[in-house]
Amino acid sequence: MPFFNPLKVSMIALAGLVLVPGAGHAQTVAPAMATAADGPTYADLATLSDASELVVRVQIRRQTVLKPDRAPGLAAGFARLYIEADTTALIAGRSGVGAALTYLADVPLDARGKVPKLKKREFLLFARPVAGRPGEVQLVSPAAQLAYTPELEARLRPILTELYAAEGAAPRITGIGDALAVQGTLTGESETQIFLTTENRSPVSITVLRRPGQRPQWGVSWGEIIDSAARPPVAETLRWYRLACSLPAQLPSGANLAREPEARRLAAGDYAFVREALGPCERRITRG
Repeated sequence: MPFFNPLKVSMIALAGLVLVPGAGHAQTVAPAMATAADGPTYADLATLSDASELVVRVQIRRQTVLKPDRAPGLAAGFARLYIEADTTALIAGRSGVGAALTYLADVPLDARGKVPKLKKREFLLFARPVAGRPGEVQLVSPAAQLAYTPELEARLRPILTELYAAEGAAPRITGIGDALAVQGTLTGESETQIFLTTENRSPVSITVLRRPGQRPQWGVSWGEIIDSAARPPVAETLRWYRLACSLPAQLPSGANLAREPEARRLAAGDYAFVREALGPCERRITRG
């Protein structure tokens, strides 16, 4: 098979990818295809993108239904497909991609109990390459095959731009390190600082300031310096996603460094205030 000409990647941060010819036989399953009826939220798209080494737009060329003895663990109401697809565009990637891809996916049967016809349909795949098998990919989750639309790609690109930023990408939050509330000299005056733990050990902290007669103010510092002028993250950005979808529902008791009961209550209350301000991490097709 001749080598495929490199696909043009519009994101500068992704330049320089080496593309390889498609080949191989997929062996790894990703059950289920997401449909418009249960379309993705921002958190869904961020979760899929964060787990992927490749985000690829493909057109299905051929589908083959696997026999039951070759589809262990297949859920009732689903069919396991061996899919051969042509690469339409590489949206993002930490590795190369070829002109053709193969993979396995479990898809729901239609209302008549029939296998849906996917030939010539376009999808976005969130995947990782299979080592030693050029052209074969593994979908990263049961919802990692999304029906392609220009609107979906437009929603996805800002997420990928943030994830692939050379500098300043928000780190993955792994938990809460310490939290401490200090009351001021005036009644109703206080400051709470909450220090988060991250996967790459980069510092992230939340500050909540209360002043008499004013609404509480809070912000996030993404670095060594705790900025008193820090602001909350904008909703549906990577920084918002890291916090809203990773922080525990309540402040862990062991993380609260305050000794006095009132200060401990204040720290716990300020943390609850931040969680409420962030809002829910809504998901439809992925799990946290």
